[in-house]
Amino acid sequence: MAPLEFNSKRHPLMPRLQHKSVLALAWPLILSNISVPLLGMVDTAILGHLPQAQYLSAVAVGASILSIVFWAMGFLRMGITGLAAQAWGQQNHIQLDALLMRSAVLAVVVGLLLMAIRTPLLGISLTLMQPSAEAAALAQSYGEIRMLGAPAVLLNFVIVGWFIGRQNTRVPMLIVLTTNVINILLDVVFILGLELNSDGAALATLCAEVSGLCIGIICVLRAEPRMLERLRQVSISNWRHYRRLLGVNRHLFIRTACLLFTIAFFTAQGSRQGDSTLAANSIIFQLLMLLSYGLDGIAHSAEALVGKAFGRRDPKLFSEILATTGVWSLVIAVGMSLFFWIAQGWLISLFTDIQNVLEILNIYFVWLYALPLLCVWAFWLDGVYIGAGGSRVMQYSMMFSVFIVFLPSWWLSQSWQNHGLWLAFSLFNLSRGVTLALCLPSLRGRLSREPTSL
Repeated sequence: MAPLEFNSKRHPLMPRLQHKSVLALAWPLILSNISVPLLGMVDTAILGHLPQAQYLSAVAVGASILSIVFWAMGFLRMGITGLAAQAWGQQNHIQLDALLMRSAVLAVVVGLLLMAIRTPLLGISLTLMQPSAEAAALAQSYGEIRMLGAPAVLLNFVIVGWFIGRQNTRVPMLIVLTTNVINILLDVVFILGLELNSDGAALATLCAEVSGLCIGIICVLRAEPRMLERLRQVSISNWRHYRRLLGVNRHLFIRTACLLFTIAFFTAQGSRQGDSTLAANSIIFQLLMLLSYGLDGIAHSAEALVGKAFGRRDPKLFSEILATTGVWSLVIAVGMSLFFWIAQGWLISLFTDIQNVLEILNIYFVWLYALPLLCVWAFWLDGVYIGAGGSRVMQYSMMFSVFIVFLPSWWLSQSWQNHGLWLAFSLFNLSRGVTLALCLPSLRGRLSREPTSL
């Protein structure tokens, strides 16, 4: 992708950063990010039309556990993006190649460790979440199959982050879209054709993730055809380099762990209200994830562009990026709220025809009208703070929102049952946005005082 350009001959009321420049970087990320939850949504939609609800519940629980595990490793993507952007700006291809290989080694080691401990890890997680015995057994099997793809998933994180750092967002789009097309096709074969049910959903996703990795490796070799030759000039066994990779995102790791704790707690509380409520909540959550991945496309753009503004130490450019990405985030959020309101009946029938689940969905679907407008600020400002190197603020904002807002809100609203659970989750997301917004003045002040790196 061509570098972003800024128009100096502009109308006084128009920001120097063109809206089309933000969208040029964002649209491949939005498209690819929106397709990510299809890995779970397709499984949910197909299983939701089987006669028994336990297969849908099993995938809901199993996918939630895997999301927690894999999202906790998200620092692999965020860390390499910032470091690769710096090397790309210097046109240091040796450093780019070395960074990719060191991150890949780290991803493989962590992935193999997750594979080795998958049985006890899933067992402990299911004990904490307390689904029904039948759903727990199916979820254990689903999770063990999916965990075989842990190295491929984490390697894909690294490759996607590396390409975003190079300001190439079309390769991540290609990888994700290819993965989801394969997943959809194999879902039909394994679930409907071979009648493997929840195990079939896991096998389809596993094969899709490995296929996505193959596409990613091909794209890497095409982008850097001399990579293997240049790797002779670098060392990938020096522990100091790996310590830097881990240390640069320690705040992001803690922040992500808190977020995933909240999601796991939310799912566990839903499961205690029965398989049908768990299934209904999982469908609502899948649609909310669709929103989050769409907003993350703009957030990733903010991440790259804010990083450029901090590299230039340009407060005015930072303000223009803030305004432009904020406007587009709000546009997407309003659009999604309207979509959920207008398409409620169609969306519910798309995901399931199980009567108990349908009835519960119609009761709680109203939360999807408000959640986009409550969540948008947190998603947008996450991208801003990552680009600015403000991971410490993100960590403290998340900890405050979990332990001071979410858990007390849930405790006080338990008598409202599932409505109380969704209220606590809504306040949690609103709190994240408010606390990050309150810290923006200090971020702007730091921009003029010191350079920042991720």
